[in-house]
Amino acid sequence: MTDTIAFAGADLADPLPLAQALIRCPSVTPEDAGAIDVVRQALMRLGFACTELTFGRVRNLSARLGDGPAAFCFAGHTDVVPTGAAAWSVDPFAAEVRDGVLYGRGAVDMKGNIAAFLAATARLLSRTRALRGAIALVITGDEEGEAIDGTAKVVEWLAARGEMPRFVLVGEPTSVAVLGDTVKIGRRGSLTARLAVDGVQGHVAYPQRADNPVHRLVRIMHELIARPLDEGTAWFEPSSLQITSIDVGNPVGNVIPARAEARLAIRFNDRHTRASLEAMLRTTAERHAQRFTLEIACSGEAFLTEPGPEVARLTRAIAAASGVTPRLDTGGGISDARFFAPLCPVAEFGLVGSTMHQADERVPVAELRALSAIYERVLEDFVA
Repeated sequence: MTDTIAFAGADLADPLPLAQALIRCPSVTPEDAGAIDVVRQALMRLGFACTELTFGRVRNLSARLGDGPAAFCFAGHTDVVPTGAAAWSVDPFAAEVRDGVLYGRGAVDMKGNIAAFLAATARLLSRTRALRGAIALVITGDEEGEAIDGTAKVVEWLAARGEMPRFVLVGEPTSVAVLGDTVKIGRRGSLTARLAVDGVQGHVAYPQRADNPVHRLVRIMHELIARPLDEGTAWFEPSSLQITSIDVGNPVGNVIPARAEARLAIRFNDRHTRASLEAMLRTTAERHAQRFTLEIACSGEAFLTEPGPEVARLTRAIAAASGVTPRLDTGGGISDARFFAPLCPVAEFGLVGSTMHQADERVPVAELRALSAIYERVLEDFVA
């Protein structure tokens, strides 16, 4: 609470003190440690109506300024990953600036991006309050974890109230080499599977009396990796199926085991869904095994925001503010954008992500302020 009180008089037009206040909240998932309070305090100073939504242990924030449907929504997360086992050269939650560089867990992913947007909003509102559409924010504390009680449930809440925005920008650190070079308009889906094949245990000298589940499992796995899932699409690379383990647990060499299991991971493009992949895995298993168990977990479906007026407006604003024309991309892991995608257009854009999740996570202060200037131009083009 001390940092929140100290932040009360901070200059909202500068993203640096905002980012420092957020980093000083050790909000390792699912702990909040005051981070949502920092964001809410800043937004209330700007005139936003803020609603805290707590699901389970997770604090989330929905904020809004203006009447009518939200023309633009910024989404982000205040939770961070642990500091890790690698040594830091600074206190990861001190938000220290050294030689013009801000250090701290979340500096890049993604407290710096949230701070940049808040500062951009403050500067825009200092110039004009005549908005063409409402501005909304969705801030969660559950992106780096299981993502069950965060954005997914806030989106359900918004949809039930008829308050889905017209366009969402998620502040993920998408830039690769220089700020402004990449906007993500989609993400691959992510599925994991556990396949356990049951056989009949027996002596290796009498295989006719047994049913070797390892042989059946190997044939299943061979078929799965013998052919590609697809050749990719216009916006996505080919889907990937990777076997991550094959386990038998057999302590001796002269016994045919009773069970063998494998685990695999699939990163898939928009030619597939959880349902279609589960059906493919089950059909393949049935060709080689009579008795098996298949368990599926899907943390997100593939999605794509087809380039249209909103994406074009976003990329033009980024190019105008940064001098860099961004390329449109769908690479990387999953993000909270997947929860918005079925209901409204969504894209992702933010800082250079080269140090996210690393020790000594950091961002040059000049880059943080440059991102804020880009966000200001984006906001201006969408609502001012």
